[in-house]
Amino acid sequence: MPLSIASLNSGSNANCYYVGNEDDAILVDAGLAYKETILRMEGLGLDPKRLKAVFISHEHTDHISGVTQLHRKLNLPVYITEKTRLNTALRFRDDLIRPFIANAAIQIGSLHVLPFTKFHDAADPHSFMVYDNEVTIGILTDIGHACKEVINCFKQCDAVFLESNYCEEMLASGSYPAQLKKRISGKSGHLSNRQALELFVKHKSERLQLVLLAHLSQNNNTPEKALSEFRDHIGKIKLHVARRDGASELFEIHPIPAKVYNPPKPTAPKPQQLSLFS
Repeated sequence: MPLSIASLNSGSNANCYYVGNEDDAILVDAGLAYKETILRMEGLGLDPKRLKAVFISHEHTDHISGVTQLHRKLNLPVYITEKTRLNTALRFRDDLIRPFIANAAIQIGSLHVLPFTKFHDAADPHSFMVYDNEVTIGILTDIGHACKEVINCFKQCDAVFLESNYCEEMLASGSYPAQLKKRISGKSGHLSNRQALELFVKHKSERLQLVLLAHLSQNNNTPEKALSEFRDHIGKIKLHVARRDGASELFEIHPIPAKVYNPPKPTAPKPQQLSLFS
């Protein structure tokens, strides 16, 4: 069964990513207003009733501003770490809060979601790998650098939302204050076009079918610059840019036949055990 994926919006104004199949679906982050989220899903032919959960990567406003209405109106469980929740002013229904920990996979219907830690300037930031038995999707945005967890995920992806936030030359010559430039380009900031390409060139797998460049800066990047960085290296892999002013197209990621490639199941470090005394 293929997995369908789309970016409903991607950028510092709002982030929301869809992954699902014909039975079950999730959102990663909910930075759009509720009505706009529903409109963009329906515009892609996606039934909001298929949604089973929302996963929150970190507490920055562009990732959470729509989650309260979304989870209350659709009765959706919100998967969020305790540290992240405590660093928001949001109020959730107690029966719909689902704390998670890194490297412990969560089953949502026929989907599995594996959260893992990343480097970003937030209280407890996580990225996610979403998979069924045959297809693996990575959601790798808001990343300061490609740590071993990010690399491990990327090596297993059939498709990936990959941060390509800024052009290094545009950031260096732009009008941002020096401290903000340092934060963006630091190890807990964002990936540049060059850094995203380096991750791609060094660690892409034989099974990778689609790269959706995500979270492009409005002031320090352009779709043309991000795409041009990859064009000479992309080969037959599909390459697109996620919009900051609308939804992407809906992509269907099909399993690779076993005779072409026999994909391993996604891997992660051994799941952590929650202490009864923590």
